[in-house]
Amino acid sequence: MEAHYYTVDVEWKNDRKGEMSSPEFSQNIEVATPPQFPKGMENIWSPEHLFTAAVNSCLMTTFLAIAENSKLEFSDFQCRSKGKLEQVEGKFLMTEVILEPVVTVKNESEREKAERVLQKSEASCLISNSVKSKITMIPQVKVM
Repeated sequence: MEAHYYTVDVEWKNDRKGEMSSPEFSQNIEVATPPQFPKGMENIWSPEHLFTAAVNSCLMTTFLAIAENSKLEFSDFQCRSKGKLEQVEGKFLMTEVILEPVVTVKNESEREKAERVLQKSEASCLISNSVKSKITMIPQVKVM
């Protein structure tokens, strides 16, 4: 497979806030320094949130592909994630992302398959495999 490129542009607007855009999309995203930092802003996506979101959304899309290939019948997928920012040796690092996926299946007979698909998804997630942060997954499978 040949390389793929994804273009994202950032333009500073004011204070500690900017706007992300891509020639591939019509919708822009406001980004800012998180409120835990000096002059940080509330209620605006931060790089830390986007980093965590990248890991989370990659798990979902990987799960969807593997579930389809495995013919897993599920009725719902949700995942809460938490990114951990720490200062290590004088540098701020996203040291861990905790993923808490919940998959709902219709029958108890699908539970074990759903658990396997979740484990394969975690191992195959290209974003998780691309970062040095610790990725912790706490999966749950529910039966309707």
